[in-house]
Amino acid sequence: MPRLPLKETLMREGHAFGPMVFEFFSAGMPAIIATTGADFALFDMEHTGLEFETFKHLVAGCRGMGVAPLARVPANEYDFIARALDMGAEGVMLPMVESRAEAERIVASAHYPPRGRRGAAFGMAHDAYLPGTPAEKMRAAGERTLVIAQIETDKGLANVEEIAATPGVDVLWVGHFDLTNFLGIPGEFQHPDYLAAIRRVVAAAKANGKLAGFLATDENWARDYWGFGFRMIAYGIDHAIYQAALKSGIATLKSLA
Repeated sequence: MPRLPLKETLMREGHAFGPMVFEFFSAGMPAIIATTGADFALFDMEHTGLEFETFKHLVAGCRGMGVAPLARVPANEYDFIARALDMGAEGVMLPMVESRAEAERIVASAHYPPRGRRGAAFGMAHDAYLPGTPAEKMRAAGERTLVIAQIETDKGLANVEEIAATPGVDVLWVGHFDLTNFLGIPGEFQHPDYLAAIRRVVAAAKANGKLAGFLATDENWARDYWGFGFRMIAYGIDHAIYQAALKSGIATLKSLA
């Protein structure tokens, strides 16, 4: 049986987990991720230089693997949002969302009329090259497409309740480093202002029937942020996991020498 779309899994199970990929954009990465039981693979296009041609290969690699491909696009512009979805992404993450008006533009870019303004191209990667009526394809895309708004600036935090209330925004995702930077407390993740911001984002998500999302870089962060109420969690940064494992192995070899 084909897997459920990630959005439906989130609604049914109330949670979803997977890696955020910053460095390892190889053809085998989707299959590797699939062996771990992850629900999704979130590929970063904002900070990494990942281009759409490579992203399309990664999405194709996810097809049939039981892993939902997601993209953090470089900017909150129609071209990036619609292109990622046309290539088969099940959802898009948008950086530094700061107002309801911006959230509404993002949602419109991600959805077909009458809900939005996404341009039509059917029988393409996003609908698995299958036949079907345009109306049915647009309905299925609307039910499948996940919109993740990042709250990572002081302005975004100030407007988080309005962003959370925007129809079509599914997840509020805290960009923790940027949020501390904009709050004037860079990297201070135990600072009272940061912890208050975390609670505010989770509360806004819950009040509007949305989920809160977070990138946990290790098991302690995963436990802590699950406790805060985050339910869509990316685990680890791919190169950091490899770096830590390699460092441990090299240390073992050096001890033998």
